[in-house]
Amino acid sequence: MTAAAPKITVPELQRFKAAGQKITALTAYDYPFARILDGCGIDVLLVGDSVSTVVQGMDTTIPVTMDEMVYHCKLVTRARPRALVVGDLPFLSYQAGI
Repeated sequence: MTAAAPKITVPELQRFKAAGQKITALTAYDYPFARILDGCGIDVLLVGDSVSTVVQGMDTTIPVTMDEMVYHCKLVTRARPRALVVGDLPFLSYQAGI
């Protein structure tokens, strides 16, 4: 994948779907892995709250904080010239009430 490849955007994903084109998505938590996946042409990089269990060694995803998610999203975003980055929101960071 060249650095000149166009960035993937939500409207671009909508065009892919309308055209029946496959969309690729994988999870990345850090700069080197995101760089590799973007270089392979992956369309969407997910920074999942599973960073808590996969990277931080926690038993569940509940302890991951918004600051930690922002940190990992920054690492992944910095690494990719092309892919769209999607970040999970931590448990109870939204819809905490009725």
